[in-house]
Amino acid sequence: MDSRTIVLREATAADVRRLAELHVRTFNETHGPGPIIALRQQQWESAFSAFDGSWFCVVLENEAGDLIGFARGQPYNHAELGEFKGELNKIYLLRAYHRRGLGRLLLCASARRFLERGIRSMLLFGDARNPSNGFYEAMRGEKLFALNGEFHGAYGWRDLDLLVRGCDRAS
Repeated sequence: MDSRTIVLREATAADVRRLAELHVRTFNETHGPGPIIALRQQQWESAFSAFDGSWFCVVLENEAGDLIGFARGQPYNHAELGEFKGELNKIYLLRAYHRRGLGRLLLCASARRFLERGIRSMLLFGDARNPSNGFYEAMRGEKLFALNGEFHGAYGWRDLDLLVRGCDRAS
């Protein structure tokens, strides 16, 4: 499949059911069995019903109109790691679509959405054992260590302008 047939767009409330299904499927591929579709659907419905413009969700659709990936970002307002102002709290792509530049597309689109909101840095909290960590490192994510020096899977980008310039050069 050619990645040019993939469409990146903003998620809407009309996507809730398909987004919940994708969320469950991608979570299970990445982490093993987790929450069920009904719970994810409730979470996404709640998020869209309270949408205030502070967060975003972008989705990737294949040529058949199926959702294959998504990323969700929101402000980060915690004292710990407070130098980061945005949190990429979800980024998932169906395994069948890995290694096609689509993860980069989601990450770069997220960085642009943060910049549009005046947020110039972001972090994400993942799993230290996740094979996708190599992707974050390739995208110049900085490993963020706990106070005790342990790595728990968090990555940060202190300068989203720099990340986006790198994205533009790779396009």
